[in-house]
Amino acid sequence: MDLKSKIREIPDFPKKGILFYDITPALKDPLVFAEIIRQMAQPYLHQKINKVVAIESRGFILGAPIAQWLGAGFVPVRKPGKLPFATIEERYHLEYGTDCLSIHQDAICAGENVLIVDDVMATGGTLRATVNMVNRLGGNMVGIALFIELTALNGRNQLTGLPIFSLLTD
Repeated sequence: MDLKSKIREIPDFPKKGILFYDITPALKDPLVFAEIIRQMAQPYLHQKINKVVAIESRGFILGAPIAQWLGAGFVPVRKPGKLPFATIEERYHLEYGTDCLSIHQDAICAGENVLIVDDVMATGGTLRATVNMVNRLGGNMVGIALFIELTALNGRNQLTGLPIFSLLTD
């Protein structure tokens, strides 16, 4: 199945000079969506994942069904002020500014095996912030699963030593 053909590229979004990878064409086709989830979950089927941590908002779309496939709990990472209980936060840099993420302070127990899921890795800042929060909560980082990795932006440089699985690279 040609998954790459299901990605729509939108120039100058959300800011001029940024090429946005729109995954919604892939998600609207139930066979393509199911194949994406199957392929992203496959490397972790026997890794005894306790929690799948997914990043707002498109990471949620992929992370929740992957968690279900793996028999794991689902943990959302969100923008500040969006989670109702006590949180920890992490600031990070984007290719076009800075931002902050938060996670419930009781989302991960020390020693739990954690898989982080997101749709696209660009510069790696969002993922680095998420890894930092998982580490602060005592999670055991098993890996990072991505739908798309933009290799030219060198996001892996922020995640040295972490196992990363990318379904598609560009």
